[in-house]
Amino acid sequence: MSAYATALAAIVSREAMRFVQQRGRFLAALVRPLVWLVVFAAGFRAALGLSIIPPYQTYITYEVYILPGLCGMIQLFNGMQSSLSLVYDQEMGSMRLLLTSPLPRWWLLFSKLLAGVAVSILQVAVFLGIAALTGITVPPWGYLAVLPALLASGLMLGALGLVLSSTIRQLENFAGVMNFVIFPMFFLSSALYPLWRMAESSPLLRDICALNPFTHAVELIRFALYGQLNLTALAWVVGCGALFMAAALWGYDPARAMQRRRPG
Repeated sequence: MSAYATALAAIVSREAMRFVQQRGRFLAALVRPLVWLVVFAAGFRAALGLSIIPPYQTYITYEVYILPGLCGMIQLFNGMQSSLSLVYDQEMGSMRLLLTSPLPRWWLLFSKLLAGVAVSILQVAVFLGIAALTGITVPPWGYLAVLPALLASGLMLGALGLVLSSTIRQLENFAGVMNFVIFPMFFLSSALYPLWRMAESSPLLRDICALNPFTHAVELIRFALYGQLNLTALAWVVGCGALFMAAALWGYDPARAMQRRRPG
C-alpha cells in the first residue's frame, strides 16, 4: 500500500507543480465561464424565460440557471487540458516510462486522473466564489454537497480525456480533436438551455442532448448545488466514467503504445 500511496503522491505533486507553473491555464479556465456569466447571460436573460423546474423552487434568472453548466464547462476544458499534457508526455517518452513501472496500469492512470480532477475542483471553487461576489449564490450547504458531484463528473470527463489522449500520436493534432469534442458536448447539452426548451424546436435535438454524458454531468452538479441527488444523472455519469476508463486502459496498453511508436 505504501508503494501505491507513494505513486499517487508523486503524480499528484507533479501535476500540482505543473499547474502552479502554468498560471495562464488557471486564468483561462476562469475567463471562459466568467465571459458567459457576465456577458452572454445578460444578453440572453430577456430572450429566455425559465419556468419553475427541479431543483429550483421558484422562477430563476438565466445566470442562476447556467451556473452549473459553467462549472461543468470548467471541468470539461480541464479534462481536455489534462489530456493535452498526456499527449506531450507521450511525445517526450515520460508516459511510456510511467506505464512500465511495476504498479498496475489502472492505478497509474487513475492517479493521473485524480490529480486533474483535484485541479478542476479548485478551479470550480474559485469560480463559484467569484459568482457569489456578483450576487449569484446557491444555498450555503450546496457548496459542500456539490463536492461529490464534482468528483464524479470530473472523473468521467477526465476519463474521456484519457481516451482521446490514447488515440492521438502528435501534439499538433490534439487541438482539432479537442474542439471537435468540447463544443458539441457543451452546446448539445442542458448547460445553456433546459431540455424542454430544445424539445419545443426539435424533439430529435432534445433526444441527442439527453444522450450526451455532459448533460447528465451538468444535471448532477445542478441538483447537488441545491442539496439534492439526481439518481438518473448519477447513474449516467458513473456508467460513462467506467466505460471511458475501460477504454483508456485498453488504449494505454503498453504493447499497443510501443507498436504505435514504431516507424511506418
